[in-house]
Amino acid sequence: MMQQRQRAWDGQQWAGQAGEMIEAFCQTVRKAQPLALDDLPADKTALVVVDMVNGFVKGGPMSSPRVEAINSGVAALAQACGRRGIIRLALADCHEGNSPEFAAYPPHCLQGSWEAQLTQELAGRVDEVIAKGSTNGAIEPAFARFLQEHAQLDTFLVVGDCTDICVQQFALTLKAQFTRANRFCRVVVAEDLTATFTLPGHDGDVMQAVACYMMAAGGVEIVSTVTGLEQA
Repeated sequence: MMQQRQRAWDGQQWAGQAGEMIEAFCQTVRKAQPLALDDLPADKTALVVVDMVNGFVKGGPMSSPRVEAINSGVAALAQACGRRGIIRLALADCHEGNSPEFAAYPPHCLQGSWEAQLTQELAGRVDEVIAKGSTNGAIEPAFARFLQEHAQLDTFLVVGDCTDICVQQFALTLKAQFTRANRFCRVVVAEDLTATFTLPGHDGDVMQAVACYMMAAGGVEIVSTVTGLEQA
């Protein structure tokens, strides 16, 4: 009978490897290169904005100043994409009052509430909004319909929050969906226009780097920033 490997799950035993691990995470971000907006094929590209809603940006138990800091930049990118004819999709967190997600997080972004609305800066700068009832917008039936209606899309520029939760889940699931269908798909995440929160036990900078590393390991392209917004 095969003997199972036993793990102590003692963080002290891994302390010697911590420096190497953190360096690998940081290298993913440090080595990321800028991407020129004009280098993306406008007719095959979609901008996907994840969870830039009031409840994560402006106020409420899940809001974060780190997320608020990227709000204006995300809005500027959306406007530039519109000028280039790139379709713009927003995924917006939206929950029923009895959502199972509230076992893990405080109640937030309830249906019909101010928290569930896109920020004022972003509203009007997207072409379609899909409400999502979980952390993973890629599994929403409405998103599957979006892909069917825009079958020409094979490039997705992803921004928003939270980098290590909703952005990471969406990007990796989207990449896997296309791979399963044996279809080419380029998923690009702009690091400077994604953000995650800081709380005890959850350092925003550390988790940002970890998430970028995990996405890159799954075939997602991490870029430092998107340039050429003024010329778009």
